[in-house]
Amino acid sequence: VQLQASGGGLVQAGGSLRLSCATSGRTFSSYVMGWFRQAPGKEREFVARISWSAVTDHADSVKGRFTISGDVAKNTVYLQMNSLKPEDTAVYYCAAASRFTTDMGAYDYWGQGTQVTVSS
Repeated sequence: VQLQASGGGLVQAGGSLRLSCATSGRTFSSYVMGWFRQAPGKEREFVARISWSAVTDHADSVKGRFTISGDVAKNTVYLQMNSLKPEDTAVYYCAAASRFTTDMGAYDYWGQGTQVTVSS
């Protein structure tokens, strides 16, 4: 299983970005896909997850601003991020798990991360 995250960048507060996670083969239709982030000096934290049946869940800190979605035909998972805040600055990682969970330890496969920087 290979995951390739992209789409990060520098954006002003209030702006938007869309992250993409390209997956190999049938990953998206076989695994739960999640987005996590790690800010400097902080622990990695859950952001959002999506099941193979398109059930989604978002962390309270991003609910109403971020939306996870997937395109099975393209084997790609997205994270649409709107109304970005400086505290959203972090490296964002996509990951794959065999069950619908927010537990990082259950995610067996990880992408390389993409940097998101939100300026005030």
